[in-house]
Amino acid sequence: MTGDAYTVVGAGAIGGTLAHRLAAAGHPVTVIDTDAAHVTAIRADGLTILRGQERESVRLDATTPDAYQGPPLGRVLLSVKAQATGAAMEWIAPRLAPDGYVVSVQNGFNEALIAEHVGTGRTLAAFVNIFADLVEPGVVRDGGPGAFVIGECDGAPVSDRVRALVADLQAWGPARADDNVDGYLWAKAAFGAMLSATALADAPMADLMDRHRATMYALTAEVYAVADAVGARLESFDAFEAAAFRPGNDPALRDAACDRLTAWLRTQPKDRSGIWRDLAVRRRPVEVTTHYAPVFELARRAGRDLPVLRAVVDGLRELEKDPSAMSESRLDALDRLAAATGGGTAGGGMADEAPSGHGLPASPVLTEAQAVAVRRWLDQHQDAMDADLAAYTSQESSSDDTLSLTACLTWVRGWLDTTLGAPAAEEVIPRDEAGDILIRRYPGTGPSSGAPLLLVGHYDTVWSTGTLSEWPYHREGDRISGPGVFDMKAGLVQAVWALRALTALGLPRPECTLLLNGDEETGSQASSDVIVVEARRSRAALVFEASADGAVKTTRKGVGLFSLTVTGEEAHAGLDPTRGASAINEMARQVLKLEALADPQAGTTVNVGVLRGGTRSNVTAGEATAHLDIRVATDAERARLDGALAALAPVDPRTGLKVAGGWNRPVFERTESVGHLFAIARQCAAPLGLDLRETAVGGASDGNFILAAGTPVLDGLGAVGGGAHARSEHVTLSGMVERSALAAGILAAFATT
Repeated sequence: MTGDAYTVVGAGAIGGTLAHRLAAAGHPVTVIDTDAAHVTAIRADGLTILRGQERESVRLDATTPDAYQGPPLGRVLLSVKAQATGAAMEWIAPRLAPDGYVVSVQNGFNEALIAEHVGTGRTLAAFVNIFADLVEPGVVRDGGPGAFVIGECDGAPVSDRVRALVADLQAWGPARADDNVDGYLWAKAAFGAMLSATALADAPMADLMDRHRATMYALTAEVYAVADAVGARLESFDAFEAAAFRPGNDPALRDAACDRLTAWLRTQPKDRSGIWRDLAVRRRPVEVTTHYAPVFELARRAGRDLPVLRAVVDGLRELEKDPSAMSESRLDALDRLAAATGGGTAGGGMADEAPSGHGLPASPVLTEAQAVAVRRWLDQHQDAMDADLAAYTSQESSSDDTLSLTACLTWVRGWLDTTLGAPAAEEVIPRDEAGDILIRRYPGTGPSSGAPLLLVGHYDTVWSTGTLSEWPYHREGDRISGPGVFDMKAGLVQAVWALRALTALGLPRPECTLLLNGDEETGSQASSDVIVVEARRSRAALVFEASADGAVKTTRKGVGLFSLTVTGEEAHAGLDPTRGASAINEMARQVLKLEALADPQAGTTVNVGVLRGGTRSNVTAGEATAHLDIRVATDAERARLDGALAALAPVDPRTGLKVAGGWNRPVFERTESVGHLFAIARQCAAPLGLDLRETAVGGASDGNFILAAGTPVLDGLGAVGGGAHARSEHVTLSGMVERSALAAGILAAFATT
């Protein structure tokens, strides 16, 4: 490695601060940044550090990745957003000198990804806690010194190269070497979860931490549980006393540590986090969702749920779309969730506990004779079930026809009154551009004192208004066909008849909340917030979406709906063919890049389903747009796709790219609590002569939102049949009887818990 030169890739808050101090100390520094305006400003006026009203500028080399023509890279400080790590490493790896190294001066766990590109031997681990902000092109506000720890990967002994790097970084502040960087990273993950929660509201970090201690303690407890599962030894840093926040400690000691932490935060020059700034000021996606993807994945492997942390991440994703929705009420809701899960207590929130704090049923409560009696009673009423489904199907409810949706929901409410009686409470939540949301609360008849059980369905269908006139409801023997019978009108009929059977036979019935929305087929964009709120009030949820060839669904993929717009330069294709920059040609290159992101073995699909561009055949296309459907089976894959989309760059520099859209539904991964619900369902199925199966599917449902909110879900309890969204759509009447009896057994199990 030649000289003491440094390359800083990503010259934002952290990278800009370090680059400035190294350059000021006399080290040759080159910064690489994709923000052309930032690079231009640094070239023109130097890199500037702002402290209060004082500015200090230093001259250094600055360039974009595409324009870099320098020598092989030696000491590389990588400081891009976590979601851009993969793309940055694709650029760094072929340029890194054989004896060079990359050190992750980033937030989150990035060392493993870096090592995938350059090997563990050329990767250094680092923990950094610098409070700084990029306030304008070329200018970084210094947040004062913080903790900075560097070491070899995997806890190897401190090396000479680590010591040399730490010596150079004394130009910034109190950097030091350590062989337990991993312990600092896990402690930062706990502290970072607290900072992330404060970004849900527009108020000082310290004040929010102080007022919402239940949330803060629950978040640290959840992260600590995963850290313990992987054997991490947590280290304290700055004012964060790692041991004091451990669940089970003396509450007075924890409160005192929180007092000291918030007092320290009030001394910092910035009173809001960088996460808050990304949302409220820069209006860009936050990196927190990438930071915690490894934590969620490790939690899944350890069989643990992280309901409060997942709720924080979901809230930040919502604010990415509309930062004006920041509100301290979001933290109030987290406090309630933390209390319900027992977060921060000695148990730290067990994975098999529902948000109500009451355990899931340990076993079915219906005897074999009672289960058979339920099945027999339903079989005697199968013609009435058929009549209900026929009447329900006759109410057309296309997702894009609000008048029909309103009429259908009016019918449903009347039918529910007739079949189940008046509810204890009812809410109809209006939606302007979608079907209204119906919430009905029914009291239980069993001794359960737990939170209600959430029953979920949708009344909209994909079938356009008028379809019934050419394809009416039809029963032939055991087979029933018609628009929407499988997806998912039979599911609601089955749920209602399950409750009726328990009541008729004098068997216990739990307190239930029935939620029906009218926009599931279009993504539940108008109802997902209500679904999440109800999920967090419930101990578990049963989703009456159709089965998968009789199997219930315990895993569903997350769904991303994105668009890519390419802008080019129009010109006359015949008279001046070299002047223009074709957006269509560039889009063709980008489509190949996009489809290369698919990973079938990981369950990731990328489909460019719609492509539009250009105006006339003799005009070089000035714009082209592609619409993408992306499906992922894990949060880690979602994070990878986020980073890849953020890193897309044009091949033709005369064109521009813009990615819009987002993740319509989070990943539904099989947790321990989901597995527990399936086990209960399987036991309830046995007396009915059913060998109940579970399966993973690529389609999403509202169950994705519910599980992401931390509430256990059993999905696919609806109809047996097939042909969803096709003219072959059908159900079997015997399957309706069978599944309704199964649902009754599961419902009864919750009535005595």
